[in-house]
Amino acid sequence: MKNIIYTIIVLAFFSGCNDMLEENPKAIASETFYNTAEEITAALNGVYEPIHGSKFTSYFTLLEACPDNVYGKGSLATISEYKGFSTANITNMGHVWTALYLSIRNANVVIKNTTGGNKISEDKKAQFIGEAKFLRAFDYFALVRLWAGVPLRTEETMDMIEVARSSMEDVYELIVSDLEYAEEYLPDTPRLLGTPSKWTAKTLLADVYLTLKRWEDARDKAKEVIDSGKYSLVQVSEPDDFEKIYGADILTTSEEIFYFKYTDQKGWELMNFFHINGDGYKPYGNNWYSFYSTTDNYFYKNWDDKDLRKQHNFYPWDIGLGDNTLLFKKYIDPNGTTNASNDWPVYRYPEVLLIYAEAASRANNGPTVEAMECLNKVHRRGYGYNSETESPVDFKISDYDADSFFELVLQERGYEMILECKRWLDLLRTDKAVEAIKKAEGIAMDTSMLLWAIPVVETNYNKAIDPIKDQNPGY
Repeated sequence: MKNIIYTIIVLAFFSGCNDMLEENPKAIASETFYNTAEEITAALNGVYEPIHGSKFTSYFTLLEACPDNVYGKGSLATISEYKGFSTANITNMGHVWTALYLSIRNANVVIKNTTGGNKISEDKKAQFIGEAKFLRAFDYFALVRLWAGVPLRTEETMDMIEVARSSMEDVYELIVSDLEYAEEYLPDTPRLLGTPSKWTAKTLLADVYLTLKRWEDARDKAKEVIDSGKYSLVQVSEPDDFEKIYGADILTTSEEIFYFKYTDQKGWELMNFFHINGDGYKPYGNNWYSFYSTTDNYFYKNWDDKDLRKQHNFYPWDIGLGDNTLLFKKYIDPNGTTNASNDWPVYRYPEVLLIYAEAASRANNGPTVEAMECLNKVHRRGYGYNSETESPVDFKISDYDADSFFELVLQERGYEMILECKRWLDLLRTDKAVEAIKKAEGIAMDTSMLLWAIPVVETNYNKAIDPIKDQNPGY
C-alpha cells in the first residue's frame, strides 16, 4: 500500500530534483522561472535532495557510532576507541558538510527569487519561503551542533566564496529567525508527507530552545504542539507492534511530525548498514552490519528487560565478535525487493513530550506534575500500557528532584530514540559526553571528538577560513 500511494507523492515531490541540481538553481532566470507554484515547488525539491541523498548518509553513521549505546564496525570501528576521528571519518564529515551547504544554497535561491513570482499569491509565496527557511534552519542546526560556528551563507551572501566562520550566537540567531518565520507562514498541515507544517517548525524551534537552555521557551513551544491535538502516541502491546511506527509499509502515523520519506523506488541507503546476509530482515542489496552492541554494553545492561522497546530493538547474532553480540532491528524490510522503504523519523511526538518534560522541570527547578505525566506517557507506551492512563511502571514525582529528573528524562530519550541520531547530540548539548563514555567504556575520550573538523572541501577554496588557526581543537 505504501508503494502504491507514496509513489504518487514521491513522483510529485522529487520530480526534477536531479535536473535542478545538475543545472544549478542560480542559473535559472528568476523572471522566467519562479512565477508559478509548480515552478517554485520544483526549486524546493532541490533543497531536500542533498539531505535525502547518499552524501548525507554519513550524518547518521557518524552520529550513531559515537554514543555509549552503539558500536561501529569497519571505518566506524575506530570511533568506539574514542582516541579521535580517523581520516576516513573526517572525509565523511566533509560529505555531510557539502550536503548541508548545498541544501542551504538551494534554499537561499528559493528565498531570494520567490518574492518576485508574478503568478502566485502573496500568501503562497510566504508559505514556500517558510518551507525553505525551515529547511535552512534544519541544515544550520545540524552544522552548529557538530562544528560550532560556521560560515553563514544566506540569500544576501550566497554568491560570496570567502565567508569567515560566524559565532555560534549568530548562527542560532538566524536559525531562530527562520523558524519564527516558518511557524507563522507554513500551513497547518504539510503540503505533502515529508514536508513541514507550522507544527513541525514549532517542534524544531522547541528543540533549538532546549539546546540553548532557554527552558521556558522550549517548554512553551513544546506545549503548543502538545495542546494542538495534532499528534498522539501509537499504542503497542508487544514488541513487534513497534513496526506500526517504523515498518517499511507504514505511510504515516499519528506521531509523525517530520520524517524523511522513502519508497521501494527511492530507498533508504542507511538500511544497508543495519543487517547481515541471512538474518531475513533485509534480503537484498548490501548488508554491512556496521552497527552492533553487546549484552555487556553498559547502556544495554541497565535497560529493563521488560521494556518492549529493548525487546524490539535488538537481536542476537554473532558477527565474529562473540556470541554476546547484538544487531538492531528497529528498521527492517523483510519483504522489500529493491530498496528499503522505511522512513527516517527526524521528529516524532514522543520527543515533543520529552522536550516538554525536561524544559518544564528545568524552568521550575524540579519536576512538575505535567512534566512527569509527559515522561510517563512515553514510558508507559514503552512497556505496552495505554499511554493515557496510570500504569504500574509510572514514575512518582516525589522520588525526584531537578537533577535526578533530568537524568531520568535523558535516559528515557536514549531508550525511546535509539538509532534516530539523538543520543550523541543529547550527550553533547548536556555536556555529558565525556562522562558517559567514561562510565560506559572506562575510556577517557579525546575531547577533539566533541566537535567535527572543518573539512578541506571548505578550507581549500574559502580563504576567509585559515585551515590551521580557524580549525576546531585537535585537528
